[in-house]
Amino acid sequence: MNATRGAALVKKPRSFLATARRLLGIETFRPGQEPALEALFEGHDVLAVLPTGSGKSAIYQIAASLIPGPTVVVSPLIALQRDQAERLQDEARGGAAVVNSSVASAKREAAFEGLEQEDLEFIFLAPEQLHRPDVLEHLIEAKPSLFVVDEAHCISEWGHDFRPEYLRLAATIEALGHPRVLALTATASLRVREEILERLNMRDPKVIAGEMDRPNIWLGVRMARSAREKRRRLLEAVEKAEKPGIVYAASRRQVEEIADELEDRGLSVRRYHGGMNKGEREAAQTDFMGSAQSGVQVMVATSAFGMGIDKPDVRFVIHNDVTPSLDAYYQQVGRAGRDGEPARAILFFRREDLGLHKFFAASGHLRRRDVERFAEAVAERSELDERELRERTGLSHSRLMKATAELEDAGVVFQSAPGVIRSAVRRLDPASAADAVIEHEEQHHQHLLDRLERVRVYGELRDCRRQYLLEYFGENCPPCGRCDNCDHGLPQLGSGTVEQPFRVKSRVIHDKFGKGVVMGYRGNQMTVVFDEAGEKMLDAAFAVERGLLRSANGSARSSRT
Repeated sequence: MNATRGAALVKKPRSFLATARRLLGIETFRPGQEPALEALFEGHDVLAVLPTGSGKSAIYQIAASLIPGPTVVVSPLIALQRDQAERLQDEARGGAAVVNSSVASAKREAAFEGLEQEDLEFIFLAPEQLHRPDVLEHLIEAKPSLFVVDEAHCISEWGHDFRPEYLRLAATIEALGHPRVLALTATASLRVREEILERLNMRDPKVIAGEMDRPNIWLGVRMARSAREKRRRLLEAVEKAEKPGIVYAASRRQVEEIADELEDRGLSVRRYHGGMNKGEREAAQTDFMGSAQSGVQVMVATSAFGMGIDKPDVRFVIHNDVTPSLDAYYQQVGRAGRDGEPARAILFFRREDLGLHKFFAASGHLRRRDVERFAEAVAERSELDERELRERTGLSHSRLMKATAELEDAGVVFQSAPGVIRSAVRRLDPASAADAVIEHEEQHHQHLLDRLERVRVYGELRDCRRQYLLEYFGENCPPCGRCDNCDHGLPQLGSGTVEQPFRVKSRVIHDKFGKGVVMGYRGNQMTVVFDEAGEKMLDAAFAVERGLLRSANGSARSSRT
């Protein structure tokens, strides 16, 4: 129960399924739903990492019906908020309202009044709305008992598209008295899960993770020697593929070019990117979602398209460009085959294409002087709000959010309330604060490069692709038989008389590089992809003899030929 209400934990119902049946018509729970509810009612904050179609929204709907007090749902897209709210309008579920930049002030006030009078169960907001003092005041008055963060992977810093407002969610949760927190996402690696727990300041958290495998999706990579060859092969693949499908490209220009060329080949195509106005994007999405009637065969889009899209019959997802991480790649691949029928995911790969993401990883760093001005302002006043900080530092909203996050991570400042910054140390030294931020940014830059290295390894992999992807997400599986490498026959890495001190695909720990996965052996060299340090080639015998490498399960040597 919300701490501001001063009540004990809500009594666990005799049967969650009975509530689910009455409320939603659910006859049986899908994997992960009941454990998440159990954890919430035991008083834990919960991170549920469950695949698309597993009924994540049902978890908070059932919990909300059983926990007294309103429910706040933070969702990143207006269209997604509207769609979810419309499904909850009936009286049995308590009713729902949306508050965002497109909602008139009269409707906003009516929504908050309904929330405070307990006439409304759900309120859907974008994270940016929580930055408004009037919104926060209304929510504090309403005393929510459940705080839901949908698409929680957005909390992780995904390159230059990162939305800094997500960094304020923890401060908002604390300002509301830390109601129980439920974070939901379909895809999150082990590191991203840790970041979500930390960024939301989740208390006594339980992580409920479903199986990440989507065995009906065939995985493949197509190599190309030139951009022209890649484009030709992509167009041919789309033309031959079973429809409908999605083509992802890295830039607006590429989206337009690919869409034009596919239309020249006689295909019915829609395009979707940030350069289009809202009406054009909504029309394109509507046409694609109803493709059986509209005849639309292909959506060509940037990564702006897809979140919250639940079209069951997408038969392919083809990437013209690499993504900045395997997290992002698998999130987009997961939009195929949601009906359980066979689907295909193909990445067109050139090592040269990694350069754009390396550029973004190196950009956006804070200047030392900006950090020092921020720290000087806090040192002088001890506590400032964002308006005062912007006046004193001259930083834009996004860079101010970034500076706040970096200095929080360094333990220099903290948010005493959303948008209110206080010093976390007795004597704040601006120069030392800047040193800490620069060091943290260098570490983060290396982290982005390491994630990109995992994408490169996937693109050039000669082993089972599904096995590699699932290991990245903390799962194990045998060779799948449903990827291009399995189709062609997997290489017999380490065959012959070469000593293998650790099994291929086993987890190991290196004294310097930390935890990793053994990918294979070539001669006396073993390839290990480390969680933090990326891919490394090691002399197997030397690493073992010097005690540098050991099995993650505790044994020094797990196998040998």
